[in-house]
Amino acid sequence: MPTVTGIDHIYITVSDLARSQAFYTTVLGGVLGFRHNRFTLGGDPHVQFYNSHFGYVLRPARVTQPHQPYAPGLHHVCFRVDSVADVAAAAQALQAAGIAATDAALYPDYAPDYWATFFTDPDGIRLEITNYRLERRQRHDTWDALP
Repeated sequence: MPTVTGIDHIYITVSDLARSQAFYTTVLGGVLGFRHNRFTLGGDPHVQFYNSHFGYVLRPARVTQPHQPYAPGLHHVCFRVDSVADVAAAAQALQAAGIAATDAALYPDYAPDYWATFFTDPDGIRLEITNYRLERRQRHDTWDALP
C-alpha cells in the first residue's frame, strides 16, 4: 500500500490575485520563509508559494461569493512551525506587518501543549500557525510501533 509522505500542494482560489499575492508575500514569504513564482495554467495566472515541503498556490476565482468556513469545503489551513517561540515570533511579525493576527496563546482544550496564532486572508480563509506538539512528534517518530 502506498504511504502518503506529505501534502504536495494546496490550491486556493482568490477574488483579487494582486491583493492576495501581496498578503501571502508577507505571510508566507516574509514571515514563514517561502519562495514564490508565477505561472499560467489553462490561461489563468497563478502564484505559487513554496518551501522544501509543499506548495501553496493562488489562482483566480471563477465565481464571486464570500468564503464560508462552516459550509462544505475548506474550514482553515494550519501551518506548523517547530516551537512555541516560533509561533510567538510569527504572531509578532504578522502584527508588525499590519495583519490582524491573535497573540500566540496556549489552547489547552486542543492539547496540553497547543500554541497558536490565528488570522484571516483577504477572502476570509482562516489561517493558523501552530507549534510542532509532542503528540505529533511522537506519532512521527514511533509510527511503525503504534497499533
